Amino acid sequence: MKCVLDSTVFFTDYPVTGECYTTPSVVAELVDLKSKCRYDLLVAAGLTVRSPVGQDLARVREAARKSGDLPVISGTDCDVIALAGELGATIFTDDFAIQNVAAGMGIAVQPLRQRAAKKIAWKYRCSGCGRYFKTDGECPVCGSNIKRKLK
Repeated sequence: MKCVLDSTVFFTDYPVTGECYTTPSVVAELVDLKSKCRYDLLVAAGLTVRSPVGQDLARVREAARKSGDLPVISGTDCDVIALAGELGATIFTDDFAIQNVAAGMGIAVQPLRQRAAKKIAWKYRCSGCGRYFKTDGECPVCGSNIKRKLK
């Protein structure tokens, strides 16, 4: 089984087997001794560090925009999803935004320590006047904050 590992795997002792991959941006997030040691162990066991192809990143960003997760998804998250899509692999993560975008793209996800996220869609509503918008930010009508809410 092919799997793409998010940072969460390196912060826990979750067992992984099979053909494992991660991205350089995930490796850059590993700053504490425990996660670096876990990374070294997995590299010795055959972990491959690989960057996704650019066109896959564009598809991930579009899927994140459609699901409403674009404001909260990081570049590292996009890399992980894009690489999993490119390889036809399962993503190992506890990140709900990654799980939501991956579900929208038909990419399998394996949660580690938390329950699996349910696929959700977001809407954006002004906290002042109650109008709905396509993104968060400041309301052009009343100037209040536009906040992300569950549909």
